[in-house]
Amino acid sequence: MSSNDQHFQIQEATITSIQQAFSQNKLTSTQLVDLYLNQIETLNPILRAVVEVNPDARDIAKRADQDRHNSSENGIKLGALHGIPVLLKDTIGTNDKLGTTAGSYALVGSKVARDATVVEKLRLAGAVILGKASLSEWYKISGSAISVAANLVTVSLGTDTHSSIISPSDHNSVVGIRPTVGLVSRAGVIPISSRQDTVGPICRTVSDCVFVLDVIVGPDTRDEEATLRSSRYIPRGGYAQFLNKDGLKGKKLGIVRHPFVSSIHGSIAAETFEYHLDILRERGAILVDNLEILNAEEILNPHQSGEITAMIADFKHSIGNYLNELESSPVKTLADIIAFNEKNAELEKTNEYGQDDFIKAENMQGNDEEIDKIVEHLDNLNKEGFEKMMEENELDAMVTPGTKAIPIMAIGGYPGITVPAGYDEHGIPFGMLFSGLKGTEPKLIEIAYGFEQATLARELPLFNAPEWHVDN
Repeated sequence: MSSNDQHFQIQEATITSIQQAFSQNKLTSTQLVDLYLNQIETLNPILRAVVEVNPDARDIAKRADQDRHNSSENGIKLGALHGIPVLLKDTIGTNDKLGTTAGSYALVGSKVARDATVVEKLRLAGAVILGKASLSEWYKISGSAISVAANLVTVSLGTDTHSSIISPSDHNSVVGIRPTVGLVSRAGVIPISSRQDTVGPICRTVSDCVFVLDVIVGPDTRDEEATLRSSRYIPRGGYAQFLNKDGLKGKKLGIVRHPFVSSIHGSIAAETFEYHLDILRERGAILVDNLEILNAEEILNPHQSGEITAMIADFKHSIGNYLNELESSPVKTLADIIAFNEKNAELEKTNEYGQDDFIKAENMQGNDEEIDKIVEHLDNLNKEGFEKMMEENELDAMVTPGTKAIPIMAIGGYPGITVPAGYDEHGIPFGMLFSGLKGTEPKLIEIAYGFEQATLARELPLFNAPEWHVDN
């Protein structure tokens, strides 16, 4: 490494600060990749956030550096993500030397026919695919948030069916955007539910999330129905224009205390939430307090609402299509996956995680009418609950502490942004969640950015706790 990169601090580095270093010839993309690879080598044995590093990352970074040199000579302006390292959740397909396994040995060796659409967009923008972020088998835990929180990468991309962007972002004191379903193509991503799946950025700042979002949104013939329906929400000029420090001014925000605030009564998180409400008011937001969402308790119980049943039914169809589109795979059907898990119970930790949902999905036959009724019921819960509350009170967003409101967004395909808000008595992070109706990302970005700039609650994580160790 040259002396330049030794003076550049990757801790909490943003896309803006990195691009500034690039433009001032204080840093190259190759040097930045090396810094992150060293960070991964040091911390990943403890964190296990990165499942695989792209062996071509340095070569991609070198090409980015050459492109930057050529562009400066020719007066060509490069995009915000050019030369920026990105980690992808290991459910996002890449047609390169990286695997795409959803954390399952059953898919080790599978080969995708082409990049996921979001990966194609990232490559076109000049981003460096650094590797794949870890998860336990089939989506349960995301390393995308851990890797960003620990400064193993600049930004990451996650996927979300129910909670896999918002929840890990909240728990790791980073920013996560769950876009409106269909705003970002899901093509080439290992699916769970076509009704609920979405892809979104996980970063340390709202602005970095927005820069990524601007690159990955848009219609896609490979995910045509959903993306064409939602592409009408994309604002002309993109989302970065809504990074407004005064974005809270005049915004009407709804507070639903039961069950979202009442469930944490007496905690530091509850006290901090009230403190932040005062900040929102001071910054010009109009708070409408003590609102209610009809049938909130039912919505928050995915078994009672029918969400789980609808997801399981959708999964059987979606995973079958995904497996059929693979160029090659050791498993061809959901039944093959179940058999693999049974045969390799210790390897797959089947006894620990189980596969009841897989078996239920495989055994679902001729239940289309029942599933249609469940989906109709979920839609009615949305219309009579969250949507009615938002519309009748003319709200720009709902504000809730932590992650309890996640099912509201999940079953309706609504967008949400979680922003670091503080730490509890044990040092565990929690966030503020801003959620809105479909297509309201511009308002949510203004609100989230205004809140972030007013509070700056995220702190650099510490890695010197005596109980931390590397398993042999």
